[in-house]
Amino acid sequence: MAKQFDVVIIGGGMAGASCALGLKQSNNQLSIAIIEANEVSADYHPSFDDRSIALAQQSVQYLKSINAFDCHAPFAAAIEKVTVSDRGHFGKTHIDCQEYGHDALGYVVEVNPFGRSLHQQLTRTDVSLYCPDTVAKLEYQSDCAIITLNSGEQLSAKLVVIADGAHSQSRKLANIEFNTRAYQQAAIIANIEVAGGHHHHAFERFTEHGPMALLPMSNNRYSLVWCMEPEQIEHHMALEDDAFLAALQKAFGYCGGSFSKVGMRASYPLVYGKAESLSNHRTVLIGNAGHAIHPIAGQGFNLGLRDVQLLCDMANRSDLGDYAFTRYYSQTRSKDITTVMTLTDSLVRLFSNSSRLLALGRSIGLFSMDLFSSLKTPLAKQLMGQVKQGKRI
Repeated sequence: MAKQFDVVIIGGGMAGASCALGLKQSNNQLSIAIIEANEVSADYHPSFDDRSIALAQQSVQYLKSINAFDCHAPFAAAIEKVTVSDRGHFGKTHIDCQEYGHDALGYVVEVNPFGRSLHQQLTRTDVSLYCPDTVAKLEYQSDCAIITLNSGEQLSAKLVVIADGAHSQSRKLANIEFNTRAYQQAAIIANIEVAGGHHHHAFERFTEHGPMALLPMSNNRYSLVWCMEPEQIEHHMALEDDAFLAALQKAFGYCGGSFSKVGMRASYPLVYGKAESLSNHRTVLIGNAGHAIHPIAGQGFNLGLRDVQLLCDMANRSDLGDYAFTRYYSQTRSKDITTVMTLTDSLVRLFSNSSRLLALGRSIGLFSMDLFSSLKTPLAKQLMGQVKQGKRI
């Protein structure tokens, strides 16, 4: 006999955990279960190499509203300024939070401790956690989905939320295709210590080989994302730490400070990926399960969190999980997702082009943004996550 729930979330990472907390905040009467493959340990030891994500200002406001984020947490650092530049060309633009009446444009948070804080919040709710466990089978009836776990447990749900990432196996079980297109780039990610501190200043810099970003973290560290052709990745990954720092300093210059230490480096190929549909019968996709974008603009988790927000806005509807519900979710989210993915993709392609004519156009565009705030505002709003969704901005 399957145990009955209103909502079953497959994937208990940041998107899935945020979704459960948001749904309980919106409608505490909902019965919710999370299925998570990896056991969450209560023990945590801070590491220089902890990976991080960027939270837009609007994402921070939402997470605060569901008691899921504290700006003063030791694993969080504010982004107060952003500089966007084109290496070797005169154009650049600066965005400062004070211009828009905010204390920060967003925050950079370390994934490990942030994820643990979300799960600590979940323990204070009545959300049922099936962990570690995975989905073996998804079957559908007219009024529910039946989820069979590899442990042998069976759950039924009015609504299934798939939140287990870009390589989701559950998405395949739900018969939703995921189309990908590889960029001719890969990314190196690492944490970089900067002498004298980063002063909460983030940088996005475009080079002829690909974009790079430095995001301010706690303890005088930057989170580095350095995109380049795969053969260059292999070369840079093989460098000794001092040689890697020297190469980074040469490519980036000294506008971000003097780099004094690099942590463990990792690399991964970059792809543009999008589900053919964000929904199927009694099923919706959120986060990377529905869309995978280039990391340079730091929009990935923020885009997924807007999926969560819409779903939570719909939590009190009487048609939870039926065709009208899933269709409305899919149609409403599609415009924002398509806009962000198209803009990010276009930005990468425009700034990774070595054409002198395009370089001149880029420089004029960035220079004009810095002179005229009205031109810069759309970029600033995108960075802060202030986009239209339904009736909300």
